[in-house]
Amino acid sequence: MSASDPNSAIYVTDKDIKNKINKYAFSGGQDSMENHRKYGANLEVDIPIKYPRFLLEDDAELEHIRMEYGAGRMLTGEVKKRLIEVLSELVERHRAAVTDEMVDAFMALRPLPSMFN
Repeated sequence: MSASDPNSAIYVTDKDIKNKINKYAFSGGQDSMENHRKYGANLEVDIPIKYPRFLLEDDAELEHIRMEYGAGRMLTGEVKKRLIEVLSELVERHRAAVTDEMVDAFMALRPLPSMFN
């Protein structure tokens, strides 16, 4: 991920998470629906399946998604849709918890501790 490329990560300030995931999240799904149903997704390279490993609280749901997607019974769009739901909820919770005063206090100029005395 690169800070110079705003599409390489999801930020808590992002307004359009849905577009970012749908457009830029690399999929391990096959090149056609027929092949995807036949061979399933490559979970090793699929980005939308990696985020839920850290963000989804329900391990049973995560395992269900991995099994269904890897077997081709779930499509890339369905996995991305669930990821968008999880990320949007997380970002909204963060936005609700962080006030302008908290940001100002964090960003305020303050002396650095002396480390080399």
